[in-house]
Amino acid sequence: MFEDDAAGLRKLLAGDGFEAALVARIGSVPVGSCLLVRHELEPAHDLTPWLAGLVVDTSHRGKGIGTALVDAIEAHAASVGVETLYLYTWEARDFYTALGWIWVETFEQDGETMLLMSRGLGL
Repeated sequence: MFEDDAAGLRKLLAGDGFEAALVARIGSVPVGSCLLVRHELEPAHDLTPWLAGLVVDTSHRGKGIGTALVDAIEAHAASVGVETLYLYTWEARDFYTALGWIWVETFEQDGETMLLMSRGLGL
C-alpha cells in the first residue's frame, strides 16, 4: 500500500508545482503526510483548492506533526496565490478549528456526516 501511495505522490509532484505532497519523517521513517490538491476525489462542493489526506501515524500523534504539515501546506498554498483553502472532515474538526479553520457547512455524503471547513490565507 505504501508503494502505491508513494507512486501517486511522485505523479502529483511531477505536475506544475501548484499541487504539493508533503511527507513528515523521523529519521528515514515516514510518520505523516498531507496534500494540496486542486480537486478532492469526490467533492460535494464546487470549490478549489483543497487541503487533503492529512495522516499522522497513531504512535506519533500529539507531537505537533499534523500541525506542522498543515502549516506547511498553508504556506505553500499562499506562496502560489491561494486566498482560501478548503477541507472536508468530521473526526478532526476540533483539531482544524484550533488551527484557525472555520466551519462552513455540515452535510451528509454517502450516509456520513461531513463538515466543510475553510481557511483564509491572508494574502
